[in-house]
Amino acid sequence: MAPTTKEAQRAELHKTIWRIANDLRGSVDGWDFKSYVLGMLFYRFISENLTTYLNKAERAAGNSDFDYVELPDSQAQFGMDDTITEKGFFIFPSELFVNVRDRAPRDANLNETLQRVFTNIEASAVGTDSEDDLKGLFDDLDVNSSKLGNTVARRNEKLVKLLDAIGDLPLGDFGDNTIDLFGDAYEYLMQMYASQAGKSGGEYYTPQEVSELLARITVVGKTSVNKVYDPACGSGSLLLKFAKVLGKENVRQGFFGQEINLTTYNLARINMFLHDINFENFSLAHGDTLLDPAHWDDEPFEAIVSNPPYSIKWDGDANPLLINDERFAPAGVLAPKSKADLAFTMHMLSWLAVNGTAAIVEFPGVLYRGGAEQKIRKYLIDNNYVDTVIQLPPDLFFGTTIATCIIVLKKSKTDNAVLFIDGSAEFERQGNKNKLTDDNRASILDAFTTRMDADHFTKLIPNQDIAANGYNIAVSSYVEAEDTREAVDITALNAEIARIVVRQQELRIAIDEIVADLEGAN
Repeated sequence: MAPTTKEAQRAELHKTIWRIANDLRGSVDGWDFKSYVLGMLFYRFISENLTTYLNKAERAAGNSDFDYVELPDSQAQFGMDDTITEKGFFIFPSELFVNVRDRAPRDANLNETLQRVFTNIEASAVGTDSEDDLKGLFDDLDVNSSKLGNTVARRNEKLVKLLDAIGDLPLGDFGDNTIDLFGDAYEYLMQMYASQAGKSGGEYYTPQEVSELLARITVVGKTSVNKVYDPACGSGSLLLKFAKVLGKENVRQGFFGQEINLTTYNLARINMFLHDINFENFSLAHGDTLLDPAHWDDEPFEAIVSNPPYSIKWDGDANPLLINDERFAPAGVLAPKSKADLAFTMHMLSWLAVNGTAAIVEFPGVLYRGGAEQKIRKYLIDNNYVDTVIQLPPDLFFGTTIATCIIVLKKSKTDNAVLFIDGSAEFERQGNKNKLTDDNRASILDAFTTRMDADHFTKLIPNQDIAANGYNIAVSSYVEAEDTREAVDITALNAEIARIVVRQQELRIAIDEIVADLEGAN
């Protein structure tokens, strides 16, 4: 019997993905295997998404028995241009996932068939507005890779298994709007391999709980924003939280981001499609945000969220052009060449709307280190851009156990102070990681919203006091940790010690008397 609740469907989905991983284990490294599963998921998704779209349109026009899956390719061609304009891509019926899967066990050239299908899907967008969004999306799904097997027959055998497993996933009916299970499958894979594949997973995947907290921080008091942005977008999970928090229709101009790693950039674009964000509603770029930013001529962003790479190297003052870059010049100094953290921070501040909010996950060292970083903090504090600093618990992210923090930036604050929140105890241990529960996130978000002092949790500190403290913005410098040691009654303790001393003396006298008696008896 098919799962009926979303939780049951999700559990079934995770179980099936785990089974696929075990079936293919040994031939494909986990991190590479993820690309095969996600690529095939994407192929199934766009096939079913297109089929649902065309069936709905035809049936609404009175053709009640229409089914695009069964349509001859020759008839499908007539509506090709209109479909590409609307959906951004086109797939002939014979090349739909369901039909290729059906023929796969009997297709001795399955690898060539799949390669041709993927090439045709990308080619359908060439010369259209969606070309950049589709280009290269199947590059990491190499159907001719020796990792799948040493011979074509072996590779095709694995591809049949993969098609069957992905085809059997309980993803629901697109007409019932249960497509979020595609997103769940994606996130489960990212989580599974970020934690187990021996990679530094934190740079690819921000846990959902942290993503949701960041998104909610940036939209407090708002029901919609012009657009959202992440300059180091990784797999896109942070951006996509806004679709959940606000509803994608309330991100009016769409989802924007940039990613330097090509494979991860491809995953981010796939992730947009998997969450049913249409091509005209996102703009993701591949490249180095600090040196070659995309979207620089766009209007400022109301919501910016990011978990940029921690303390990576960048050109810094070795590049004479950067000190005059409008993003970095206002601080009068560049972030150190060995630590680009605050370069990302300055970049985000530069592109933040006057009425916007940026929430950035930071390496803790940026809060208190001296030198150029202290001068950048001075600029941020003296100009009243730092709204809140939140200390997070340790061991939240894959690939690192470090306790990170969140810096919240605003350009239109109503006070001249910084709120410090100590959220280091706001977690539950689940498995081998700490998790921010719903209650933990609510506690932090409520403190952020009310902006009031609370013992051992929050403290609102005037900017001049931060300046007097050397522009140190570490939470522990301002929020006093609760003393959890047991209170001791000194008077009672002294009385107890005195009693013990007296008793000890009595015992010594008694022992001496026993020893003397024994010696006298001898």
